[in-house]
Amino acid sequence: MEFLDYAFMQRALLAAVLVGITAPAIGIYLVQRRQALMGDGIGHVAMTGVGLGFLLSWSPVWMATLVSVLGAVLMELIRWYGRTRGDIALAMLFYGGMAGGVMLINIAPGGTNANLMSYLFGSLSTVSEEDIQAICILAAFVIVMTLALRRQLFAVSQDEEFARVTGLPVRALNLLTAVTAAVTVTVAMRVVGLLLVSALMVVPVAAAQQLSRSFAATFAIAVAIGVVVTISGTITSYYREVPPGATIVLLTIGAFLLLTALAAPLAKRRARALEATAGDPAECVIPTTRGVGDEVGV
Repeated sequence: MEFLDYAFMQRALLAAVLVGITAPAIGIYLVQRRQALMGDGIGHVAMTGVGLGFLLSWSPVWMATLVSVLGAVLMELIRWYGRTRGDIALAMLFYGGMAGGVMLINIAPGGTNANLMSYLFGSLSTVSEEDIQAICILAAFVIVMTLALRRQLFAVSQDEEFARVTGLPVRALNLLTAVTAAVTVTVAMRVVGLLLVSALMVVPVAAAQQLSRSFAATFAIAVAIGVVVTISGTITSYYREVPPGATIVLLTIGAFLLLTALAAPLAKRRARALEATAGDPAECVIPTTRGVGDEVGV
């Protein structure tokens, strides 16, 4: 484990762990909302923030956070009021954000293609002490929001109309979900890259759903998968000298395929068990009234 002797690898591994926790933690709500590609769109917008950071000689992580949050709020406003033209407006926002970022990086003092590639696809050696401080603060925000408001966020993600009837501030919670997703993108961009971060938000959740339908169990399994693949991908990237973002995403897809293969026989076994007990009165369960979220183990 000589890689731990290097300061840049210590920083990269710490960032990888935080990414592995935060990306699936907010991703589970995006999957429930059927907005799996939201992270990809925010990643495009964040590129403008990175470019502004280079141009103004300010922290690219913090500038990307600011621009991503503004972009996420604008995306929600377009979703509410955009109607039939909403998809066109979103496309302009996404691709304009990416084009603007590329242009700003190239005209900024010291802006190079190498810098651009490290933000698009991740890099181990470029994670600085300043980046780690920003990532830790932003990751803490994501973890607190996704855990402290998990019942409310789940209710809104599952059924907005029902959540509105129960008195929840649906629009505020939707905005909070979008802002938290934007923050997560900037947490992950130094390790996974802006173009690949969406996969780490979605695929661990999809993999966890192969084993569990309970929200709480899916959340825990998805985070565990995220941490394992980010650490494994970071270490593999060090030894094999391959891009960390691509390595992490491929490992995540591999985990999904493996769990899908394992889940198939388990599902058949459960189906046979249900058929065997269907005709046994002693095994019948009388339905009871439950509160919101009890059925899914929130």
